[in-house]
Amino acid sequence: MNDRPWQFFIDVGGTFTDIVALRPDGRLLTYKLLSTGVVRGLAAPDSTSGCLVDRSRIGDPADFWVGYSLRLLAQPEPRSSAGANPNPTGDAPPGSDPTSFPRVTRFDTSTGRFHVDPPIQAAGSAADGDSAGDPGLAFELFSGEDAPIVAIRFLMGLRLDEPIGSILVRLGTTRATNALLERKGSKVGLVTTKGFGDVLKIGHQERPELFKLHIRKRRELTARVVEIDERLGADGEILRAVHEDRALQQLRELRRAGVESVALCLLHAHVNPKHEEIVARIAETVGFEHVSVSSRVARMEGFVSRGDTTVVDAYLSGVLRSYVASLRRAMPDARLQLMTSAGGLVDAMRVSAKDTILSGPAGGVIGCAHVARKAGFEQGIGFDMGGTSTDVSRFDPPPGGLEYRFETVHAGVRVKTPMLAIETVAAGGGSLCRFDGQKLTVGPDSAGADPGPACYGRGGPLTVTDMNVFLGRIVPDYFPFRLDRDLVQRRLLRLRDQVNKAACSSLSPVELAEGFIRIANADMASAIQRISLAKGYDVRDYVLVTFGGAGAQHACALAHMLGMSRVLCSPLAGVLSALGIGVADVKRIEQQSMRRVLDAEAASAVEPLFDSMTRSLERALSDDGIGAAYWMEPVRTMDLCYQGQGTTITVPAGPFGQVRADFERMHRQLYGYVHADRSVEIRALRVELSGGSPSPVLQTVFQAGAATPQMRTTEMVVHGRRRSVPLYVRDELQSGQKVTGPAIVIESTSTIVVDEGWQATLRASGDLILTASKSAKKRETVSTEADPIQIELFHRRFAATAEQMGTVLRRTALSTNVKERLDYSCAIFTPEGDLVANAPHIPVHLGAMGECVKALMEDVGSFEPGDVYVTNDPYRGGSHVNDVTVITPVHEDHRSDAGAPRPKGATPLERRSTDSGVLFFVASR
Repeated sequence: MNDRPWQFFIDVGGTFTDIVALRPDGRLLTYKLLSTGVVRGLAAPDSTSGCLVDRSRIGDPADFWVGYSLRLLAQPEPRSSAGANPNPTGDAPPGSDPTSFPRVTRFDTSTGRFHVDPPIQAAGSAADGDSAGDPGLAFELFSGEDAPIVAIRFLMGLRLDEPIGSILVRLGTTRATNALLERKGSKVGLVTTKGFGDVLKIGHQERPELFKLHIRKRRELTARVVEIDERLGADGEILRAVHEDRALQQLRELRRAGVESVALCLLHAHVNPKHEEIVARIAETVGFEHVSVSSRVARMEGFVSRGDTTVVDAYLSGVLRSYVASLRRAMPDARLQLMTSAGGLVDAMRVSAKDTILSGPAGGVIGCAHVARKAGFEQGIGFDMGGTSTDVSRFDPPPGGLEYRFETVHAGVRVKTPMLAIETVAAGGGSLCRFDGQKLTVGPDSAGADPGPACYGRGGPLTVTDMNVFLGRIVPDYFPFRLDRDLVQRRLLRLRDQVNKAACSSLSPVELAEGFIRIANADMASAIQRISLAKGYDVRDYVLVTFGGAGAQHACALAHMLGMSRVLCSPLAGVLSALGIGVADVKRIEQQSMRRVLDAEAASAVEPLFDSMTRSLERALSDDGIGAAYWMEPVRTMDLCYQGQGTTITVPAGPFGQVRADFERMHRQLYGYVHADRSVEIRALRVELSGGSPSPVLQTVFQAGAATPQMRTTEMVVHGRRRSVPLYVRDELQSGQKVTGPAIVIESTSTIVVDEGWQATLRASGDLILTASKSAKKRETVSTEADPIQIELFHRRFAATAEQMGTVLRRTALSTNVKERLDYSCAIFTPEGDLVANAPHIPVHLGAMGECVKALMEDVGSFEPGDVYVTNDPYRGGSHVNDVTVITPVHEDHRSDAGAPRPKGATPLERRSTDSGVLFFVASR
C-alpha cells in the first residue's frame, strides 16, 4: 500500500481548466474541462426524456454523475447581452440553480446512460415526450462546484457525497485577475498622508487612449479616502508625528461607512515604516477584514506605484480569501498551495493577493522551460495560446534563466511586484473575428467559455477557433464535444458578403478565414518580437515551445513568420501550465529601494541589507514548511540605471566592477550605446530564495503506439485550397516516426498542425520536434492590391514599429518631460515625407512632423547612410522652438536599381529621396 497522497496541479484559465494529477502509484493523469465547471456531452439518437445516452462517457467512474444537474443546450439561459460572458469567474453555468434542473439519479458506466428525474422536457421534435430531442443533442452536467473540485472528484472517482480526503493541490487561478478586470473586489478605503488623497487618481499623466473621442476614466478601486495628519521627510525623518486619537476616529468613521479592507500608504514609508505600523495597528483594532500596508506589500520608491499596488492587494485579498475558503470547505484535509506571478509556490493561507495576478501564465513559463531543457534546448520562446489570450515568454541558459518584470500595468492599475516577464496579446482561440467597415480585426474581445465560439452551438460569435474549424485545422470528430461546422460556414458566408460589399473586394470564405488566421498570427509574432528582438535577442537562436489548447494549430506558421526553424510540442503541451505548477519550487522574493551611486562606499550599505532580506526569506520558507535542507542558494540582484534615467536594468550582484560591466553590456544590447562618463546609480536590491519541493519529480512516461498505426485522412485548407491530408493520433505514433506536412496530429488535449514545408519527428521521450525545411523559409509574395486583410496586417506592423520607437525613447530619456510626462511622439514616413504610421502619441506633434521631414528633404537634398538630423525650427515644420525633432533616413543595404532614371513627371522630392536610396524616414519629436 502506497502512503503517498494524490497530487493535483491545476491551472484555472479564462476558458479551460487544465489538470495534471500524480496518482499514489506514480502514474500521471491529465484532464481538461471548461472553467465554468460544467461538463458537456452529446445525447445519442436512442436517448429518451428520462434516460440520455452518451457513449463517450463509457468508462467514467461508476455512479460518478449521480446528483449532477443536467441541462439541454437547445435551451440556453437568458443572457444580459449578445456575446457577453455573464459567468467569467466560473462558479456555475450563468443564471443556473442546480436544484432547478433535472438531476441524474443513476449512471451506468458500461453503457453511458444517464437516468434523470424529472424527465427532460425538450423543445422541437420531442412533442410526444418520449425523445430527448434530435440525434446528437448537446447537454451539460453541472453541480455548482468549482472546476478544480469537479476535476479532482472525477480523477479520484469520488461522488458528490464522498469526502475528498488528504491530498496535495497546487493551483494557478485567474480569480484575482477576473475580479480586477471586472472591478468586483472588496470595498477599499485608502488611508494616506494629508494632502495626498488624490495622487493615485492623478497618477503619472499617462494617456493610454489619446485618440479616443470619448475618454472614460478608469473605475477607481477605492471607495473612500482618509488623509492622516502626519509627515515624514524624504530621508525618513519624522517631521510631524501621527495623532493617534484622531486617526482612530477617522478609521472608525471609515468602518461605519461599510469599508471592508484598508490600503495604507503614507509618504516615504518605504524609507521609514514607523508611521504605517502605528496606523496599521489602529486599523486592526477597529476591525477591518484586511489591512494592506505599503511598506510590507511593496517597500519600493515611487509613491504612485507603491500606492496602486497596496490598493490592488487590499481590493483583491477578500476575493482570494473567499475563493481559498470555498476550496477548503470542499476539501478540508487538502494541503493547498497557490502559484504566484513570480513562478513560485506559496501556502494558500500566506499568499498576497497582488502576487497572483499572473498565477496561471507563470506556471506556463516554468513548464515551458522544464520540458525544453529536458529535451536538450537551453534557449526557448514559450508560446501559450489559450481560449482568451496568448502569453509569450523567453528563457535563456543560467545565469540569465527566466526574465522578471518588477512593475507592470494590469487593468489600468500599476502593480509593483516581481512577476515573470510575460507578454500577453488578446489573440486566443476565443478572440472575436470581425469587420469594422474597412479592415478585418481579431480581438481584443473574446467569446470566453460561455457562450464560446460559434461552433460550440451556444449562440456565440465567430472566433479564431471557428476559422480553424472551417479550414480543417481542428477536426470535429476528435474534439471533446460537438462542434457545428455548418453554422460556422453560414456565418462566414454572411460576413464575406458584408466585407466584399463594403471593401469592393472579392474574397472567398476560405480567403476570409485564412485572413483572420494571418492577422491573429501577426499579433502573436509581434508579441514574440517584443520579448526577443526588441531586447537584443535573435529569435532564430531559440526553439518555439508551443502549448495551450490552441498553440499547436498556429506554431508552424508563427515560426515561419519569425524565421525560427524548430518547434517543440511536449506530450503534455495541452496542460503545460498545470505541469509547470507541479514542478515549480516554493519561492519568495524580497525587494527594497535604494538610491546610491555605484561606488566603493555603497558596498558597506548594500551587504547588510542583502543579509537582512535573506534572513527574512529563510523565516518565510520555514513557515511554509520547507526545511533548510531544501533551500537553494539565494539569488541576489540589483536594479541599476544611469544617473538621471528612470528605467532600470537588473543585473546580478557581485563585485562592483563586474556589476558595472554587466550593466553596460546589457544597456548596449538593449539600446545600442553606453554613457562611459556618467555615474551608475543603485535603485533597488532584491533577493530570491527558493526551496526545492520534497515532492517527487514529475517524469513524463511515453508509451509508443501500435506497430502499425491506423492510416486516416482529413480535409484541410493548404494555401487556399482544400486537400486531403494525413491524420495521425499521437498515442499511436512510434518513437522515431516522422510526419511530413501538410498533416494533422491529434492528441488528447490539443491538435498539432504540421504545415507544408515542415516535418515532425517523435522522440523516445514523447516530444514531437517540428523542423522547417529550406523551402519553408522562402519569402512570402505580397500583392500590391489593397484588401481588408493586407490593410490590417501592414497597419499592425508599422504601428508596432512606431510604438517600439517610443518605448526606447522613454526608457533611455534623462528628461523628466519625456520619461514621466510622456511629451514625445514617433512616426514613420514614406520616401516622399508622407505619414505611414504613428504610435498613439501627441496629435500636435504628429500633425506637423510630415512637414518637418519634407522641409528637411528640401534643405538637405540627398542623404547618406548613418545620417541623423536634429531640428527645432518652427518655420520648417516645427510646432514650438522647444519641440526638438530627430529625423533618420533609412537606406536599403543592397539596392539593385540605385541610380536608375526616374519616370518622367517625378517630383523633386521623389527624385531626391529615391536617388539616395532612402526606403523611408523615421522621426521622433
